[in-house]
Amino acid sequence: HVQLVEAGGGSVQTGGSLRLSCAASGYTYSSYCMGWFRQAPGKEREGVAVIDNDGSTTYADSVKGRFTISIGNAQNTLYLQMNSLKPEDTAMYYCAADSRLSGACDNGDFAYWGQRTQVTVS
Repeated sequence: HVQLVEAGGGSVQTGGSLRLSCAASGYTYSSYCMGWFRQAPGKEREGVAVIDNDGSTTYADSVKGRFTISIGNAQNTLYLQMNSLKPEDTAMYYCAADSRLSGACDNGDFAYWGQRTQVTVS
């Protein structure tokens, strides 16, 4: 049973930084894709960044140069370093994971999702 648990959300002023983490358990894929998504009130959920087991990354244009996705050495923790935060980054943030063979890195259709963490930028 795969579980994803996010942490690190909170409130920060414009221009500040936060680091989100996502601890994965019950996850045995050797070839995997993990990602961060967000949903602001009244808006559709959008992809923020994805990373695969080879370290290849893809970012939304709105966060390029400000956010960095990474996986910890133990490969069971996903991170999102968010710098130069803007009010428009305010949203619920979700982590997601799946086998790379599912195509999730390309289509955003992940099988496993975390419970979300709130990020507020004012």
